[in-house]
This record gives sequence, structure tokens and C-alpha cells, in this order.
Amino acid sequence: MTLYTRFAAHVATALDTLTAAGTLPDGLDRRNVTVEPPRDVTHGDLATNAAMVLAKPAGMNPRALGEALAAELGKLDDVATASVAGPGFINLTLTDAAWRDELTQIDAAGDDYGRSTLGQGVTVNVEYVSANPTGPMHMGHCRGAVVGDALASLLEFAGHTVIREYYVNDAGGQVDVLARSAHLRYREALGETIAIPEGLYPGDYLVGIGQELAADYGDRYVAAPEDEWLALFRTRAVAAMLVMIKDDLALLGIHHDLFSSEAELQAAGKPEAAEAELRARGLVYDGVLEAPKGETPDDWEPVELPLFRSSQFGDDQDRPIKKSNGQWTYFGADLAYHFQKSQSADQLIDIWGADHAGTVKRIVAAVAALTGGKTRFDVKLVQMVRLLRGGEPVKMSKRAGNFVTLADVVREVGKDVVRFTMLTRRSDAQMDFDFAKVVEASKDNPVFYVQYAHARIASLHRRAGEAGIAAGAADLSRLDTEELALVKLAAQFPRVVETAATAREPHRIAFYLYDLAAGFHALWNVGNDRPDRRFLVVEDHDATRARLFLATAVAQIIRNGLSIMGVVAVSEMK
Repeated sequence: MTLYTRFAAHVATALDTLTAAGTLPDGLDRRNVTVEPPRDVTHGDLATNAAMVLAKPAGMNPRALGEALAAELGKLDDVATASVAGPGFINLTLTDAAWRDELTQIDAAGDDYGRSTLGQGVTVNVEYVSANPTGPMHMGHCRGAVVGDALASLLEFAGHTVIREYYVNDAGGQVDVLARSAHLRYREALGETIAIPEGLYPGDYLVGIGQELAADYGDRYVAAPEDEWLALFRTRAVAAMLVMIKDDLALLGIHHDLFSSEAELQAAGKPEAAEAELRARGLVYDGVLEAPKGETPDDWEPVELPLFRSSQFGDDQDRPIKKSNGQWTYFGADLAYHFQKSQSADQLIDIWGADHAGTVKRIVAAVAALTGGKTRFDVKLVQMVRLLRGGEPVKMSKRAGNFVTLADVVREVGKDVVRFTMLTRRSDAQMDFDFAKVVEASKDNPVFYVQYAHARIASLHRRAGEAGIAAGAADLSRLDTEELALVKLAAQFPRVVETAATAREPHRIAFYLYDLAAGFHALWNVGNDRPDRRFLVVEDHDATRARLFLATAVAQIIRNGLSIMGVVAVSEMK
């Protein structure tokens, strides 16, 4: 139980007491009662809106109810003062003993400090990356990969069961283009000089698969008609690309639980099953779309198509699930895929590139229709990353086919730098990735600043040991107000985890860690001018042990937060 959940329980007990005394009526809905830090730190340590939320249904004046509730909360041993502010907010200032106790809780919980039961019993499917299997991963995929993986870890830390899924788009025209490109490389491997025409994939990452196909089939398919080799080459090329994609993702520490094939989905008749389900509910009908804006009757031939009533669920218009040639539209296939995912998860999350923003409404509408509105579904849009080197745009790679590969970036700056940097801004905000700045040793580089705090604490342990001061049990009464302020910041971690998980925003962990590191560095720097305020005071073992205990707790929270982000905490800065 964290500090915030403990005081939420205290507020509930106080409300029970007022109810038993007849001050409050029975049966009030308390779900919107919260306990959180006040917006202004000068108002105290914790604040509750209980009086504001319950006064109206209780038929009471909010301030009068606040005074009664504050009186009850003021009786707690951990509360120094309880006061009512404004129209009825209750501000609590805790005793120093309460914060020292929370410090021991951090130490006792260790790697589990901040873990939550928020998502207990809830299974969440997080689908992320899902790049077309037509080549190696590039930096256009990187941010979504990191955001999705960190979000999955965050939800697990908050108590959810998580399915990490990758949707393999292996049924569209792009994989036929891949097969034709592989056929060219196959001919090249057999000694033919080739020219790659416009529209095919030029990257030399297909050279290897061409050589494998040549070794396996000789010249059998060199002059054969396309219908004899297209399906075979498509299967082989997609399989090879998935191996490459998995290897690239592994460099980032990313491993999916499930790879779902669009081709297999369609072969299993899942789109037909979804259509039948929706027709039975009157949500799919045969109709004619309106002519696109700007089209004249001579340019537009109306065709009857099966349409999903997405307009009933907030979309701009109804959407076709099949094309005029009988093939499934992207939307029709996606509709079936999401129906499949909803069979094994209570909630769905898709991580998409911002260029897919226009399709969000229709797929949200489809999931609402297919699940009867029972499945929470979030689409998180991720903006592109602009690659720079010293402020100048990075030139593209001819080897990769005019893009910068994820593997090259990870090998240059390291997995942890890439992952942390991708979480230093909201995913829906554009960002620059400057190779020079992400490895810069400065306060302006969050990656360095947070890691430096952890390394500094590791160094403190080493130097304390050399001075004969062992970490462990400490007299925490030696920690004063300035030092306890850092404890207050550290104690917010469990709440940050829950709010970040609820909002589906893993970047909040990175933001918090930066603030915690800043708080630690600021306290450390006080010792530059005041030797008695240093964390290591050889002449005062008790003060050193207390500060070492505090620093150890900060390091623990940094490790826990970095672990959620998929980043390893370092003990030395190189």
C-alpha cells in the first residue's frame, strides 16, 4: 500500500465515521473522491476533494462538510495539520515521521515499489510497430516501437496482463511488390545484370534472399511466368523480412508475444465472420457511397458495396468493407482483425503513425460495434522523428533503400539512449533526434541527467564503503526538512505509475525521473558550498548513513522507472 492509497483509506474511514454519526447519509457514491498532491506545494502535502464531491448529494455546504472531515483527519498520527481551503478542498500536512516511514517503505519494497493492482484482472492487447514486412526497420518505426513497448511494460507494472502483438500486413499489394523485387535479386544472384525499375524495392537487403532462392531453385523461375513463382517468392521473402524485423527489434530489447498474419486471418474467413456478425445486428448493409467531392456524374460510377454504419458511432460517413472487385478493403480486414483481438483481451491499444489519423474514427467505431461498447479501445498516434547530426539533417542510406535503419542508430548511440530519448516528449508531438545531443553530458540531455543521478549514488556507496561507513540501518531522524522534500518527491512515483497507466502515456515516467534526478542533484550540490550538507561526511557516520539511505531509495526508484522504459540503470558514466 502506497502513501496515497493509505490516505485514500484514511479518508474513506473518516467518511464512514461521519456517516455513522449521522453527519452524512448512507449510500453516497465515492468513486470520484481523490487524494493527490495539491497544485501549490505551500498548501501542504496531500489534498482531497471529498467534501467538494459529496456535499451536493449529501445536501450539505461543501465547506461545512470539509470542516467536519478535516477534524476527523486531523486526529491521525501522521497528520500535522488538516485545513479547509477555498470552497471545501482539504489540505493535509504530514508529520516528518510519516515521510521517514515512507522512506522505509521504499527500501522494503525495493524493485516492487510503485507496482500497482490497478489493472488486476484486466487483459490488455497492445499492438505496436506492425510495419509492412518489406524491409528492415527504420527510424520511422522506432518511436512507435519504443512507445508501445514501454506502454506494455507500464501496464504490466500497474497490474494488467499484457499481450504484445505485431500485425503482419502480408496480404496486400506491397508484399507482391516485395516478391517481384526478390525475383530480381534472384536473377541477379544467377549472374544477370539487373536494373530495379520504379515501384520496386531497391535496397540491397534483398540480395541475401535472392541468393538463397537461387541456391534452392537454380534457374527454374528465371523465365517462368509470374503466376508460377509469385506466391512462393512472396512467402519466402516475407519470412526473411520477419526474421530481419525481429532481429532489429531485439536490438531495442523488444520482443512480441504474438505475430498475427493478415493473410492467415483472411484465409480463415475472419472478415466474413465479422461481416456476418455486423449484418445480423443491422450494422452492415448494401448501399452506394456518395460521389467524392469534385467528381462529376460523368466521372463517377455508383457501385453497390457492403457498408458499415460507422456514422452511428461518430464517424463522418459509412465505410465500405469490400471493394467493387470483391476484395476486402483495408478497413474491412482491420475490422476483422480487431474483432479477433477482442476475443482474448478486455482492452485494446493500437500504436499508429500520425499519418493514420484519418482512419481512427472508423476503427474506433468498428470496435465499439463489434464489442457492444464493452471493450476499451485507444489509438495512440506517434509523430515522426527528424534525424539530425549537430543540427544538420542526416543523409539517407542507399544500402537501406533511402532510409536510416534502426539497427545503425542503435549501434551508434546504444539501445538505452534511443529508448529513453523516444520517451522524452509526448508521442503525439514531433521530435528531433540529434546524434550529438542525445549523448551529450549535460543537464539539457535527460538521458544523461537521470543516468548520472544513479551513477552518482553508486559512486557514493563505493566512497562510503572506502570510508568504513556501511549502508543499511540508519537514524532517519537525522534527515531534515530539506532532505525530506526529496522523500516527498520520491513518494510520488506510485501515483505517477497509476496516472500514466490510466492515461496510456509512458512518457510521464521519463518526465518524472528527470524531476526526481533534478531534485537529487540540487540536494547534492548544496554540499558544494556547505561541507556539512554533503551526502558523505566522514566525521559524522550517522548523518552519512541517513543520507545514504535516502540516496539508495532515490536510486531504487530510478531503476524501477528506467525498467518500465526498458532502460538499464548505469553505475558508472563512461
